[in-house]
Amino acid sequence: MDMFLLRTIISTIAFIIATNFELCFCGCARAEYEIDGECCPMCAPGNRVYWHCTIDTSTTCVPCPESTYTDEPNGLTKCFSCTVCDTVQHLKVKKACTRSADTICEPQEGFHCIKLNKESCELAVEHTECEPGQYIKQTGTAFTDTVCAGCTDGTYSNGSLTACLPHTKCETRGLTEIKAGTSSSDAECEKVTSVGLIVGVTTVLVAVVAVAILSAFIRHRKHKARCSKKSGVHRTLQEPTEDDERINVADSAEPTLINQC
Repeated sequence: MDMFLLRTIISTIAFIIATNFELCFCGCARAEYEIDGECCPMCAPGNRVYWHCTIDTSTTCVPCPESTYTDEPNGLTKCFSCTVCDTVQHLKVKKACTRSADTICEPQEGFHCIKLNKESCELAVEHTECEPGQYIKQTGTAFTDTVCAGCTDGTYSNGSLTACLPHTKCETRGLTEIKAGTSSSDAECEKVTSVGLIVGVTTVLVAVVAVAILSAFIRHRKHKARCSKKSGVHRTLQEPTEDDERINVADSAEPTLINQC
């Protein structure tokens, strides 16, 4: 009984080994491909199959044509077409296509990738623009979007700054604040003249004008007084009488002009 059991176990193990040995040789090796029941050697990356192998010949390979590629060992009769970086998808060429590698695309400036295939970007979208009252906390890259953050009290940003700026303190500059700052705009200042200074300047001007008027009035009165005194001693030019006509012209008195005060 023990001998029978031993024979059964040995027979089972032999069957399993024989079955696995057959399975090991029923498929093609890792660097081969199967075609019409034959295992042919694969072509290297950058090449394609021109003729499949036969019992007597190996696989015949040829390089991929321009703008095509194969990036792995293969049994293909046709190479893959190189990817074109689509400007509509906001892409540009990072690395040009070769016979053994496809084109690698990357986002255009101001965009970031949202769909990646291996190392190449397939779709990009524009970076987020920070709004007024926010600053750029983290600048966008080819694979990450812009990160925005709000300004704290007493600071402001128009959305394009990497840090919020403090509001201007008008009083420290000797100015008066006419508009308070917000999170998106700075405070507005204005140079305001002191009321006391305005009153002082106005008073001085009025006094100067009053003195000038008074001086002019006094000069006018003095001038008028001098004219009144002189008017009594001056004679106006008179017409000659009949007696005067008989007097020699040489002995006649000189006419006196009126004093024009």
